[in-house]
Amino acid sequence: MTRARKYMILFASLLVCGLTLAAPVALAQQLSLDLGGDDGTLAGRVVQLLALMTVLSLAPSILIMMTSFTRIIVVLSFLRTALGVQQTPPNTVIISLAMFLTFFIMAPVLQTAYSDGIKPLLDKSIDETTAIERATDPFKAFMLKQTRDDDLALFIDLSHTEAPKTAMDTPLQVVIPAFMISELRRAFEMGFMLFLPFLIIDMVTASILMSMGMMMLPPVMISLPFKIIFFVLVDGWHLVVGSLVKSFDVGAAATGGIPGVTH
Repeated sequence: MTRARKYMILFASLLVCGLTLAAPVALAQQLSLDLGGDDGTLAGRVVQLLALMTVLSLAPSILIMMTSFTRIIVVLSFLRTALGVQQTPPNTVIISLAMFLTFFIMAPVLQTAYSDGIKPLLDKSIDETTAIERATDPFKAFMLKQTRDDDLALFIDLSHTEAPKTAMDTPLQVVIPAFMISELRRAFEMGFMLFLPFLIIDMVTASILMSMGMMMLPPVMISLPFKIIFFVLVDGWHLVVGSLVKSFDVGAAATGGIPGVTH
């Protein structure tokens, strides 16, 4: 099992824990798995079981691709590259920070998905199909809010389907790839802005070294401590993380309306 897959499984576990903490009453309830009952054929049960195992194995990847994780991890990777520190912070810290920021941003979406889809299913007031539809609707709404119209139109055209009457009528197989390339675009835009101040420091350092005749000294090595102290003095982590969270426009929903929390 690769390290990336382990992190995906850990992230999925955190999401499950969040849903559990959001509704402690559900801990006392039981969820049974119905594969057709006594009247179902063996072939039908096998197909359902295989489908369930496939969904569970792909769940970490699906959840990550439908959340804010993509933008956050790409921006943090750009930041580390711009600083010129290849292994600091280590991958474990970067991915963990991205996971917890994702959980923070997606908390309102997860709460809505639980209350609208999972809880009624546990109460046996709706069936599995309705529960899946209700649980995925908050994720679809979140993705549509972050997706550019041009990207959405591109995949609608590529899928050779009729234009939906409303945005929420767009199928997930169209929304997800459009959302992902929109996230990558925004992440690259933020990465460009992160690179500029550190690039200026590198250029100034290189000019000073050339004027002093120190051609053999690598400018990147000399400028590294200046870039680090610059990042510390401007409170870089506060600015980067704050900009990332605000870029999703979570507003008061992410903080739960706690008094004293400003945006």
